[in-house]
Amino acid sequence: MDDKLPAGLDLLWQRLDQPEPRTGLSLSRIVRAAVELADSGGLDAVSMARVAERLGFTTMSLYRHVKSKNELLLLMLNSVAALPAEMAEPAESCDDWRLGLERWCRAQWVMLRAHAWIVHLPITGPPITPNQLAWTDRALGALRGTGLTESDKVGVVLLVANYMHTAARLTADLGEAASGESIAAYSSLLGALADERRFPALRTAIDAGAFDYPAGTPEEERQFDYSFGLARILDGVAALMTQR
Repeated sequence: MDDKLPAGLDLLWQRLDQPEPRTGLSLSRIVRAAVELADSGGLDAVSMARVAERLGFTTMSLYRHVKSKNELLLLMLNSVAALPAEMAEPAESCDDWRLGLERWCRAQWVMLRAHAWIVHLPITGPPITPNQLAWTDRALGALRGTGLTESDKVGVVLLVANYMHTAARLTADLGEAASGESIAAYSSLLGALADERRFPALRTAIDAGAFDYPAGTPEEERQFDYSFGLARILDGVAALMTQR
């Protein structure tokens, strides 16, 4: 393994297949505790001191396993980005590239929603952790046999991944603003403000219910829906395949 890997990545790759000690403090236990803190309180809840307290050790003892909080964040990301069981093995073939990418996006969405803090991590470069690369591999695999060049495939995967990340961040930032009550209140406010003379196109959309959730949508499903934007992206990919 290249000894010039950025700090933190050397830990990920060097310890990839090492077993976890049965007792005492370990890197995996530190990462697990940090993820639990982030899941419950966001990234602001994660500090070396709080992780140590959660595990019942001193803060200094953590530094024997991880050098800094930035390294810890990288390890946390790799931990929660483990592929789900149904995607653990590379597909031997993909008869429908579109269904393959839609399946990949659904799995990504589940991960990003379960660990909303991921979208607030500082971006320091392209995906490079073991689990991130596994996700990239599966997405590229879905495009096998499409006739796209390898550069095209990488471009498509980056485009889709960036879109999913942006959609998940918007959902996380909206929070309660995306609830059924908030959307209904916004729609009512728009209805009161947008007169037909000044905003004719907007008025038409409001009257058509375009800003409301579809009737009968359960409360738990009332959130930002990434599917419309993804469908348009994949339509563009299909057009690119036709050109190729």
